[in-house]
Amino acid sequence: MTFTNRTILITGGNSGIGLALAEALQSKGNRIIITGRNSDSLQAAMQRNPEMSGYLIDVTDENSLAAFSDAVIAEHPELDTVILNAGIMEAEDYTAERVSLDVAERTIATNLTAPIRLAAVLLPHLRTQSHAALLTVSSGLAFVPKAANPAYSATKAAIHAWTQAVRYQLRDTSVDVHEIAPPLVATELTPGQSAVSAAMPLQEFIDEVVGILALTEVPDEILVARVNFQRKAEAEGRYEEAFSAINS
Repeated sequence: MTFTNRTILITGGNSGIGLALAEALQSKGNRIIITGRNSDSLQAAMQRNPEMSGYLIDVTDENSLAAFSDAVIAEHPELDTVILNAGIMEAEDYTAERVSLDVAERTIATNLTAPIRLAAVLLPHLRTQSHAALLTVSSGLAFVPKAANPAYSATKAAIHAWTQAVRYQLRDTSVDVHEIAPPLVATELTPGQSAVSAAMPLQEFIDEVVGILALTEVPDEILVARVNFQRKAEAEGRYEEAFSAINS
């Protein structure tokens, strides 16, 4: 399928990669629905893009997800594409005298449990569409983790595995399953990340992703060139080198 003239839901579409991708896909003739849990940033995104539809939702709230899925299908029955983008990234310290699990539990709920739950409630609808797509957003850290963010890296590795399995299950349906694996991108996913010199400029990342989505045959894994340093590290015998580079 081509990613034009689609009705696309993007979770976490109120900021960062989500918002930039929403605006880029809208410019390609798609109808865009975004979600966000921060009312101020969601309102700002909607004011900037009044033609988009927006929903305020906390993806970690199971009851809210169920109500949201019913509402979005009722209000947008033509929905045929879902991009599970919402996520958080926080540091953890397992050398502390008392290790707190708050970050790990919050990260797992947001980055892993929430997208699985949302996919579960929306896939029955997507399967009714003649051509549909489910896209997950993992990370280069799914393949080479960052030691300061063990739970984040683990959830992205889990999303990668989950995506592969669901793709296989849905192979004979109308739903294509793709995975976007970003490298370090200049957003505020973590404080100050947008100013990190090693981060890929956001617009460059979006342009490359949208270019891949415009291909006649969209690959299962949507990989910008820069992320191959991590994605192919183990296969190319560079894992230790890549791990050291990321964690130096």
